[in-house]
Amino acid sequence: MPTFQFGTTAIEYTLQQVKGKEDISIVVEWMEGVTVVAPDHLVQEEINRVLRKKATWILDKWNSLNEIKRPPAPLEFVSGEKLPYLGRYYRIKVKQNQDIDKVKVLFHQGKFYIETPTSADDIEHVPMIREALKSWYIQRAQVKAEERVKRYAQRLGVTPAKLAVKEQKFRWGTCTPQGAIYLNWRLFLAPMRVVDYVIVHELAHLRYADHSKNFWNLVRSILPDYEERKEWLRVNGPTLTI
Repeated sequence: MPTFQFGTTAIEYTLQQVKGKEDISIVVEWMEGVTVVAPDHLVQEEINRVLRKKATWILDKWNSLNEIKRPPAPLEFVSGEKLPYLGRYYRIKVKQNQDIDKVKVLFHQGKFYIETPTSADDIEHVPMIREALKSWYIQRAQVKAEERVKRYAQRLGVTPAKLAVKEQKFRWGTCTPQGAIYLNWRLFLAPMRVVDYVIVHELAHLRYADHSKNFWNLVRSILPDYEERKEWLRVNGPTLTI
């Protein structure tokens, strides 16, 4: 990863050089870090010149990341703890069952019921439940995502080639050059209005591959308060975990 030195501060960034692009754009985000998108013909010195000019702005953006909330303490998955789903928290009830060999998860009347095999020891207990819960979230989120994508795709006049909810380490959503949209399962721990923002964001990329003025105007035409939703995700994103 290239690094740019500004005074005593080293700024790491991801460089993307794009054919046909006319200027340099810089994005600073909590999960992605600093991304520099530049025309493919620009030499490194030209890129460095722009970085020197924008260094103060980049550092200010980095400082704003201090507002971001830290992840909560890991769950122990014992009865009485709470799990997030679509912006609300629900208590869990955990019990052992000698007749099963893998964890079962049931969400019923506002509560998570989790059954674990009696053969699971204390060390296996937590990762087994976490994996079972992740599978539950992915399955439920896929259904919800299909409903919301259908709704907004019609309004935007686009059709994704594929839609899948899965594990994504660094991104809340992805729109591939082939038109496939992938959503991070952890996104569905957030309020629905935040989920909608990411869905509209990725669908808008089917019209505009970049983050140009036209792109953001399109997002705004669907979600006039998208900036508020985006800010919520920026600040609270790290708390979306089990």
